[in-house]
Amino acid sequence: MRLTGQLRAIPGAVLGLDMTAALAIAEALGLNTLICAELLPDIEAMMVRGLNAQMKAEHDG
Repeated sequence: MRLTGQLRAIPGAVLGLDMTAALAIAEALGLNTLICAELLPDIEAMMVRGLNAQMKAEHDG
């Protein structure tokens, strides 16, 4: 949830995360940034697919 403000989006689609901001948040939270750098791309891909599918479903009614 802390990353929702770091989304890169265009009208009607989520493109991904601002990885610089995401890693800065991880560092501020005291998380291991090396591990976050490894995991975030996979998390981002799943999140983008899910959010775009949800927006499409809402748009299609």
